[in-house]
Amino acid sequence: MKKGDKIKVLLIDNHPLVLDGLKAVLETFHHIEVVGTAGQAQTGLELACQVRPHVVLMDINMPKLSGIDAIELFKRQIPEARIVMLSMHDSREYISSSVMHGAAGYILKDVSTDEIVSAIETVADGKTYFSSGVFDVLIEGQASNDADPLTPRERDILGLLLAGKANKTIAEALGISQATAETHRKNLKKKLGIATTAGLIRYALDHGIQTKTI
Repeated sequence: MKKGDKIKVLLIDNHPLVLDGLKAVLETFHHIEVVGTAGQAQTGLELACQVRPHVVLMDINMPKLSGIDAIELFKRQIPEARIVMLSMHDSREYISSSVMHGAAGYILKDVSTDEIVSAIETVADGKTYFSSGVFDVLIEGQASNDADPLTPRERDILGLLLAGKANKTIAEALGISQATAETHRKNLKKKLGIATTAGLIRYALDHGIQTKTI
């Protein structure tokens, strides 16, 4: 999307009151345009192919096709759309599965309107967003691991990846070259047996690694 463009958002939730409430609130922000709503993931996917949203805000538990299963369909048919899961569920399994399938964010339904807007803005900018409540669950549920395979530098890089930072930004933050940042990312994948950046993010979430700010 071009700078200055409105962020086109598609809302998918099988609870009409949630849809209506979200739509009403988001439409009060001049830089956000709600381009459609749907009560089922499949209906939302068909609508998305027509309206081409920048961001899809989608519930997890829905009839026929769950939000998690729908992520891959969205990524395949509308690859430019960024998916944010909006859920009542704060379980590690739901969060990790969402990331593994390609979600760019995960926020809980009890967060403030401002946080929902921040999530939309962040993922529309190509980054990832996970609400504070999500991190609390992951960190609290993380057992101590004396055999941590990662070096402090590798944990820093995972923290920056979790914050949605690109290699150039990671390099600047850590005082290394962009090529070295890319090498670290490749080495992490090799060490952990992970093929994708989404997989690295899932690993970071599963192991209680916190977002690193610059």
